[in-house]
Amino acid sequence: MVNDMYENKRVLLIGGGGTLGEYTAAELLRLGCSVDIICLEDKVSDNEKLSFFKKDATDIAVLQEWVENNKYNGIVNFIHYAKADDYKKVHPILIKNCDHLIFLSSYRVYADLQHPITETAPKLLDVSSDETFIRTENYAISKALCERYLFRETTEENFTVVRPVISFSKYRFDLVTYFGYMLQEKLASGETVPLPITAKNLTAGLDWAGNSGKLIANLLFKPHTFRQAYTVSSGQNLTWEECAKLYNELMGLKYEWVSDEEYMKQTDYYNYFALLYDRFFDRKIDNSKILQATGLTKSDFTPVKEGLIMEFEKYRKDNAK
Repeated sequence: MVNDMYENKRVLLIGGGGTLGEYTAAELLRLGCSVDIICLEDKVSDNEKLSFFKKDATDIAVLQEWVENNKYNGIVNFIHYAKADDYKKVHPILIKNCDHLIFLSSYRVYADLQHPITETAPKLLDVSSDETFIRTENYAISKALCERYLFRETTEENFTVVRPVISFSKYRFDLVTYFGYMLQEKLASGETVPLPITAKNLTAGLDWAGNSGKLIANLLFKPHTFRQAYTVSSGQNLTWEECAKLYNELMGLKYEWVSDEEYMKQTDYYNYFALLYDRFFDRKIDNSKILQATGLTKSDFTPVKEGLIMEFEKYRKDNAK
């Protein structure tokens, strides 16, 4: 359904060729926008209002030329900057060439000190005493540093920070620290997947990418979202055990819960910091702020189980070709 606020607006998705970009674009098109996507993937559009352009968006000169020559009403930047200083070079170019800029941070910026998590929950960057983690981790900490720059060092109003939970699609199925194609490889081999017992009953920060993309798209062009941060989640809050059971039921994945020590011995499929400072945290989300901002309600979201069914069927079809 076309929305007057979105109709004929031009939106650029930078690095939007993957999981979240696909569904953010779909929702923007539904609302009435035209969408350009800059990405490294070879993609072809079957919609006259959607265009793909194969470009390296991390090349500042390329990006600057593009946004200056193609004025956009909205820009959503999906690029991850491992160093906050790299984003600081890009931000001034983007913010002055659009009416509304959305920066993708992550729910992983939050510490494990507030349950459920709201947008004002303490951040790891501010409370962690692990100096090695703070100094060397290049995802959660770099996201938080980019946020710190935006909220403390910039003066522009027309930006919004989003902190998505893990978003699954046919491109990636996440289970604790198995992600991307790691879990697909385990499915194909038929082997039993070890999972760390500490994570079993913790809330997983996991949602269908279609829900996350819908939420992100519906934040655009609303002045009350300017200079605000939002956790992107439909609020279904499944535990890792509930997720594992769904993978078993729908995909036939074999798994077993083992001691954390045994898990680390049995698999190379984990990032120590992601495990210790995310998957071993309880990630129950209070999503009332983003619901209020977007006007969306629980009925607007697809259950995680239904999302998994759809994405696994797409994955099977793609791999049968």
